[in-house]
Amino acid sequence: MKAVLCTQFGPPAALQLADIEAPRAGPGEALVRIKAVALNFFDTLIIAGKYQHKPPFPFSPGAEFAGVVESVGSGVADVAPGDRVMGYNGWGAARELVAVGVERLVKIPQELDFERAAGLTVTYGTTLYALRERAELKPGESLVVLGASGGTGLASIELGKLLGARVIACASADDKLGFAREHGADETVNYEREDLRDALKRLGGAHGIDVVYDPVGGRYAEPALRSLAWLGRYLVVGFAAGEIPKMPLNLALLKSCDIRGVAWGAWTAREPGKQRGLMADILQWTAAGKLSAHVQAIYPLAEIAAALDVLAARKAMGKLVLRV
Repeated sequence: MKAVLCTQFGPPAALQLADIEAPRAGPGEALVRIKAVALNFFDTLIIAGKYQHKPPFPFSPGAEFAGVVESVGSGVADVAPGDRVMGYNGWGAARELVAVGVERLVKIPQELDFERAAGLTVTYGTTLYALRERAELKPGESLVVLGASGGTGLASIELGKLLGARVIACASADDKLGFAREHGADETVNYEREDLRDALKRLGGAHGIDVVYDPVGGRYAEPALRSLAWLGRYLVVGFAAGEIPKMPLNLALLKSCDIRGVAWGAWTAREPGKQRGLMADILQWTAAGKLSAHVQAIYPLAEIAAALDVLAARKAMGKLVLRV
């Protein structure tokens, strides 16, 4: 079978498309023929050796996928050959076949195409976990989204609106902010042209901002934290800017606000039942047209390097997907 392989840490151009032996489904596993793989910013970090997890060589990037079950191992009752499924495996999906534990799979409805289904697990799963489980976002609260045009940012806008929040989208360019407005953002801030702290102070008013969703980190983190209201919640989602910020903890003291980590991947391992319930909600909302699952571009498997270069340059608006 064909597989994209990372044989040493490096840039996307160092990835290789190779023929390798096909896997078999072991006990508790399903063998899935991959139809689509959704890419994420952390895929650029994994292949560069800059992510917290470093798989043994050779490995394939690609954490989330959609496809069709070809066979199942012993002890499997939840899925059967022919089932259309989506799943998350951390890495390893950029290939034609993957053997994966069935607890990581969710059946997808016929009306949902593989490309959109592939991109639901990480971005929408992370975001719904962040907003509903960690932030306990309430209707009428204000939600600031940093890096609002990327896959995770788009998910936070759409889910924030679905949960009843007033969404303030923040990004580095006007075209990205226009995209955010098209997907439901109530207010926008171009933090390359306007001071983020001043803008959030203006938009938050005397009350302040209730929740900040931050997958970016870097220099925007502290001004976002300073914008929080009394009992506000700052969600640490990731560090796409490349810099892990150091926060003055007196800010949390002065406002009795919370800095809350969003370790979605670890949560799914600890709470697989809750994760399946969360994904069932996301699938239902997507099938009903309440979530767009927007795909910006679809690339063939052999052009994964070009897709990852777009992600690394932070030029993606929505998801980038490989069609296998």
